[in-house]
Amino acid sequence: MGQDERFMAMALELARSAKGQTSPNPLVGAVIVQNGQVVGMGAHLKAGEPHAEVHALRMAGEKAKGATLYVTLEPCSHHGKTPPCAEAVVAAGISRAVVAVLDPNPLVAGKGIRLLQDAGVEVIVGVCEIEATVLNEVFFHYIRTRQPFVTVKTASTLDGKMATATGHSRWITGEAARSEVHELRRTHDAILVGVGTLLADDPELTARVGGERYGRQPVRIILDSELRTPLTARVVADHLAPTWIFTTPAAPVEKRMELEAKGVTVIVLDAPLRVTDVLRELGERGITSLLVEGGAEVNGSFLQAMAIQKIISYISLKLVGGSLSPTSYGGVGFATMDKAVTLTNTSIEQVSEQDIRIVGYPQWEPHE
Repeated sequence: MGQDERFMAMALELARSAKGQTSPNPLVGAVIVQNGQVVGMGAHLKAGEPHAEVHALRMAGEKAKGATLYVTLEPCSHHGKTPPCAEAVVAAGISRAVVAVLDPNPLVAGKGIRLLQDAGVEVIVGVCEIEATVLNEVFFHYIRTRQPFVTVKTASTLDGKMATATGHSRWITGEAARSEVHELRRTHDAILVGVGTLLADDPELTARVGGERYGRQPVRIILDSELRTPLTARVVADHLAPTWIFTTPAAPVEKRMELEAKGVTVIVLDAPLRVTDVLRELGERGITSLLVEGGAEVNGSFLQAMAIQKIISYISLKLVGGSLSPTSYGGVGFATMDKAVTLTNTSIEQVSEQDIRIVGYPQWEPHE
């Protein structure tokens, strides 16, 4: 690993430390180096607060003059909630900037690089580009599509069952895997389930660690065409996190008013509820990342709509059997094996003695 890669790896780690805090902004880390020594570092911690470069420049002070800046994303060049970082970098006297990846935001998109170059700063782009792109996969997807990055998380037995034939599913996986899921929830803007899961399990759908809840909680999304969600359901009654229910005009108006009186946001879309319409609405409401923890039918609907960007599947080394035991993905499915979705960039890790985690990205082929 060369010097540029080494310091960029440090900047990436700084950016990663704020995961789950910066939405809708990207994760960004910055390191300033003078004569081989780190003199400043910083990370963007929250939307509306100073960017990573500003934190690093403040720490470096006068030592920033003639130094090299390592930053995981192209410095911004526009006036938003904070002033342009590219201008601050120039004003500080940085002589060399190493940038991992360009910002796809049309307000930036190369303008930050040009501003630096026009001021005489030497700019190198592409150091640790793949790592930086994966780190901000949510931000890049949302900027390009204006819809949330969708991750479907499933937990099933070795024979592919997510519950027994009686519907019993607690617990398929062990504590280590369940702890990881709570961390996943913490780092997403929203969690989605269908009303079937809600009625069967009455889940809380919050992010917890060691039994205690994180301060920041994701929005809880329920797909419920007829508003069967009970007023006593935890997602309605506990007020631990915002709850949004998607429904249709067929739902009783009185039930909608009762739910809204309890603080629930009820969103009415055309019938039948379609994944594409739900995602469009969520994007318009500022949801950049969505964790789907649904049952077979909800998961199947996202699969059929080709609306999944990432799969996280926990496999427990247990066998349940039973032709009536539900699998992770229901619905119509694909008719032939050559239409089956292939996962790319996969990783497989053993979480505990009994549980395995598989992560992959669906490679979608257009429907004929």
